[in-house]
Order: sequence, then C-alpha cells, then structure tokens
Amino acid sequence: MYLYPLWVRLWHVLNAVLVIILIITGISMQYTGKHGYILLVGFASAVKWHNIAAVILTFNYIVFVTANVVTGNGRHYRIEKKNFFSDLGKQLLYYSRGMFKGKKHPFPVSLDRKFNPLQKLTYVLTMYVALPLLIISGLGLMFPEVTINKVFGVSGLILTDILHITLGFFISIFLVIHIYTCTLGSKPTSLFRSIITGYHEPDEE
Repeated sequence: MYLYPLWVRLWHVLNAVLVIILIITGISMQYTGKHGYILLVGFASAVKWHNIAAVILTFNYIVFVTANVVTGNGRHYRIEKKNFFSDLGKQLLYYSRGMFKGKKHPFPVSLDRKFNPLQKLTYVLTMYVALPLLIISGLGLMFPEVTINKVFGVSGLILTDILHITLGFFISIFLVIHIYTCTLGSKPTSLFRSIITGYHEPDEE
C-alpha cells in the first residue's frame, strides 16, 4: 500500500542526514581538545557545520509541523486515551516475546494506522517534545544574549547547555533504536525500501 507520500520521504531523508551531522559535530565539539586533539571533526569546522545543520533542521521542522496540519498526516500522531495503556502493553509484549515466537503483529500497519502504540508514543515525545526543546535550547546557545542570566542562582547558559546535550543524547539513542526497528519489517530491508518508494510491504502475506 502507498503509505509514505513524497513530502514525508524527502523530509525524513533530510532530517536523518541533518541529525547525523548534528550528532557528529556535537560530539566533536564536546571532546575536541584545545591542544590539537581532534575527534571526528576539528572544533571550528564542527561549530560551523553544527550551526548550519541546526538552522536547516529548524526550517525542516517547521515544514514537518505545517505539512502534518495541512495534509492530515498529523492524525497518525494523535494519542487516543481509550485502551492506550492496554494496547501499549500488548505492543511491548509483542516486542519482548511475541515476535521471537513468530506471533502476528497486534497492530498491523494500515492506511488508518501508520504507527503502533509504542511507536506513536515515542514519535510524539521525540517530534513534539524533545525536538522543539532541542531547537529552542540550541537557539539559546547560538544567541546567548537572549538566555536567562540566572535560574535559582545557576547560570542560565549552563542549564541551557545541559538541556541541549541531554536532549541530543536522547535523540541519538532514538536514532539507534529507530534504525534497529526499521529492520523488523517483512524483510530486513523492507522498511528502508519503503522510504524510497513510498509503498509499505505487508509484514505477513
């Protein structure tokens, strides 16, 4: 079934590339020393490309939110309260035991349900909580003059930096898990192929 329209695929690929650049440059800025030690990318280049990727990511995120509203794709991110926790339990049980025993997926993909309950919760937390806070904290570090000076006697810039690094770590972990779960389709390459063609291959024939 045709599940991923062109704009979703283009946004997804660009977002993935930008996040990888941000992770590499972010780690490089964190660990590159002042005495010639370089980890992955030199400090000056890391700062330059981190800022460039961050600006593009911000605009790309605005496109994502706007397109979700305009096209109706945002409905896939709405969490329904009814049976949510019981459905979440079913999905967790499937991932921890069921799929290793060859059981059927409790929430197969359809045109009306693109994400299972665990995916939906994770994507909402990542795309509508973590990423906006990452962007806001990043802007605070890029323009420190707009950052609150003190919060309970602690430098607002330090707190902003800690928040930014913590969120960056969270999104890095999300990326690793996301790549792994993308191998759980009907074939290990099925979901990767879907983001190219737009067509989702059923998990079961």
